[in-house]
Amino acid sequence: MKSKISRIFGSGILSILSIFWIAPIAIVLFNSFKSKVWINSDPFSLPNGETFAGLENYKEAINGYDLLQAVFITVFITVVSVAVILICTSMCAWFITRIKNKVTKAIYILCIFSMVVPFQMVMFTLSKIANILGLTTPWGIVIIYLGFGAGLAVFMFCGFVKSIPKEIEEAAMIDGCTPLQTFFRVVLPIMKPTYISVGILETMWIWNDFLLPYLVLDINKYKTLSIAIQYMKGSYGRVDMGAIMAALILAVIPVIIFYLSCQKHIIKGVAAGAVKG
Repeated sequence: MKSKISRIFGSGILSILSIFWIAPIAIVLFNSFKSKVWINSDPFSLPNGETFAGLENYKEAINGYDLLQAVFITVFITVVSVAVILICTSMCAWFITRIKNKVTKAIYILCIFSMVVPFQMVMFTLSKIANILGLTTPWGIVIIYLGFGAGLAVFMFCGFVKSIPKEIEEAAMIDGCTPLQTFFRVVLPIMKPTYISVGILETMWIWNDFLLPYLVLDINKYKTLSIAIQYMKGSYGRVDMGAIMAALILAVIPVIIFYLSCQKHIIKGVAAGAVKG
């Protein structure tokens, strides 16, 4: 009886928390279909015959603020950055796990240390160096994302590589595989669960990131989705709330779909990497 009451109580608490979590997204969604006047005057009401604006806010966001260009730049940066992070960090993790010396140990410690250092400590120096080195383009920011995303990725990949029997790699090398062939043909397919989970985490981080692109990119030429939404706030405090609400929904939907379609792999990948070291 007590266990049943505890389950009901726990379910009720979780349901209430879920409502509080979903409510802001629902409010933004409802307001994206309302005219601008009603968004400001009555933001918590559902759209009706008088307040419903159809897809006008979405058209204004896409046509009036070059949102499609921002989406393209964001997709490019996200896809290329995640691909580079996955390949480079998985190879690094495999190397420092299999080769035990002071150098690999130092690399691992540096990767862990990078997870601890707050971004605010290095952001102004980073912005200056990126400007000097010409990393203010979508290609350049990929290198910066590799540096900031390497810590978590190497940590998770190292945990998984330790669970792979060395005998599999030794058998591949006996059959004539080079180290690169061993990695790409033998090790990489085994690392698929961790690849997927790390890819999901890095994708959600880079897609939603605002501060790093804002500090590094040449804003006059390149705007990510987050920056484009910020620039919808005009001069003298003018704010196009309708376009902002529509743009927020367009920015959130791909992440939600991507996460829901891959969420089962996150637990599997994290659990696979949580082996004894």
